[in-house]
Amino acid sequence: MGKFNFSQDLGIDLGTANTLVFVKGKGVVVREPSVVAKNNETGEIEAVGSSARNMIGRTPGNITVIRPMKDGVIADYDTTAVMMKYYIKQAQKNRSTFAKKPNVMVCVPSGITMVEERAVIDATKQAGAKEAFPIAEPFAAAIGAGLPVWEPTGSMIVDIGGGTTEVAIISLGGIVTSQSIRVAGDDMDDSIIQYIRKHYNLMIGERSAESIKMDIGSAGKPVVNEEMDIRGRDLLTGLPKTISISAEEIALSLKDTVVAIMDAVKNTLEKTPPELAADIMDRGIVLSGGGALLKNLDQVISDETKMPVFVAEDPLDSVAVGTGKSLEYMHHFRSQPSISSRSTMD
Repeated sequence: MGKFNFSQDLGIDLGTANTLVFVKGKGVVVREPSVVAKNNETGEIEAVGSSARNMIGRTPGNITVIRPMKDGVIADYDTTAVMMKYYIKQAQKNRSTFAKKPNVMVCVPSGITMVEERAVIDATKQAGAKEAFPIAEPFAAAIGAGLPVWEPTGSMIVDIGGGTTEVAIISLGGIVTSQSIRVAGDDMDDSIIQYIRKHYNLMIGERSAESIKMDIGSAGKPVVNEEMDIRGRDLLTGLPKTISISAEEIALSLKDTVVAIMDAVKNTLEKTPPELAADIMDRGIVLSGGGALLKNLDQVISDETKMPVFVAEDPLDSVAVGTGKSLEYMHHFRSQPSISSRSTMD
């Protein structure tokens, strides 16, 4: 296979919150929100990515902002294909028009069903891929975080994305045991919205909730109890209102989500063969994904499991980098059964 053709291959982290595209030899070239704005009257796509995300909660009646991915899987097939086509084009903008269609390695949750996996593969081909190969998200995250996935030693990864949290123990190029739960970053945002609505009769949007989570959110008791002003709509008067909220309250609102992630970690550890459990005791647990950036989360997991916990170097890029790096092992994925059939075997 000529080098020229090979360099066209792409790795795509098709996430619920963000889509990242990795080009072989260049790294991550596209980092955009998985959001599309559509005109309801004409069916035309008005905007994709950041410009569409800026429209969330601010659109006139004839424009709808769609997040085509839900819980790590495709909720709106046609919109997903259009969005991927746009990002593949963006990643290849400096290429000659005669270049071959790229092979694409695309990321899917480890708990995906056969039908959901098929939809991702078909959408990727519709978006312009020659061949599309699925790679399990925790496996990609582990490669991206620099874990020795091909060696006979146990590595544990906890990848907290927007729609799913993937926990997996990996050894010898495969997932030994894993759990995929549909509780992750979006649920944290949602918990914040519900808490503020319940305790303050104030309605805030998902973008405000996300910035609260990033600024003062934490797992467990915050080290510093900061305060933050938030604006929203008073549900009693219907008028705009500003309130002040503390980091302690936000930590309280996030408690259920953190406990659900914690339980997934413990369940996976309970199913781990003893030899690999000993490896993980030595090497610790690695966190990746946007959720890994939640303050104190590493500490809370460490306290609960009595194991060292580390946050990956670039948690937001781990999956995309791992998906891109795995292009070098394409033969390994060609010969593998599909992820959905493997996850039913777990």
